[in-house]
Amino acid sequence: MTNDFKPYYAVIFTSTQNENIEGYAEMADKMEHLAKQQPGFLGMESARDGIGITVSYWETVEAIKNWKQQTAHLQAQQKGRQDWYSWYKVRICKVEREYEFLRNQES
Repeated sequence: MTNDFKPYYAVIFTSTQNENIEGYAEMADKMEHLAKQQPGFLGMESARDGIGITVSYWETVEAIKNWKQQTAHLQAQQKGRQDWYSWYKVRICKVEREYEFLRNQES
């Protein structure tokens, strides 16, 4: 087992939407594409079933701050507060350890 794990950061965005979500899916796709181009971006996972949960992963807190201040992202945040979300919460966490399970799918 190697000991080369480097801590990173997770931004956990949980939300509930209003009934009118016209244009939301397109903006979400645009923001994911843009986030992937940002320095320090490591990945993203998302799910929605009543409550939405999107977790993005970043190398540093500075990378997160830069993403939050990115112009198109600021515009999307404003549009979300104005039109799409009835509630949201953002949490920023340091990931100090991880592990996973993957079932072998070969038969």
